[in-house]
Amino acid sequence: MKIHKSAEDYLEAMLILEEEKGYIRSVDIARRLGVTKPSVSYACKQLRESGYINMDANGPITLAPPGYKIAKRIYERHKALTAFLSKLGVSEEQAEEDACEIEHVISHETYVAICDFVNEGEDEKLGTYDFE
Repeated sequence: MKIHKSAEDYLEAMLILEEEKGYIRSVDIARRLGVTKPSVSYACKQLRESGYINMDANGPITLAPPGYKIAKRIYERHKALTAFLSKLGVSEEQAEEDACEIEHVISHETYVAICDFVNEGEDEKLGTYDFE
């Protein structure tokens, strides 16, 4: 199933929030993505109906396994691309912004090559090759 860039952005934001805060709230998603709460509500409804997230009426949002897999893939790409662009001399802010766009369209082959380049000689490796 093809998932849209905006859905990938929402899932990635949810994963980051879960890692940072230990929970996911719609207000935090809105703040992180710079969107309105109604936009988050609509997106969450779509993601829930597609099986990517779980939501209780009064409970937190959680990533379902398919949503977690997509979020992890996009976030790994983001980190590797940001590191790659930084190594090229791009400012941190611009590298972050560009990585947000590139992470959605880059081929798996190119992504692997970038990870290999970024990881050369590094102790801590970036990137995961086990999913496309």
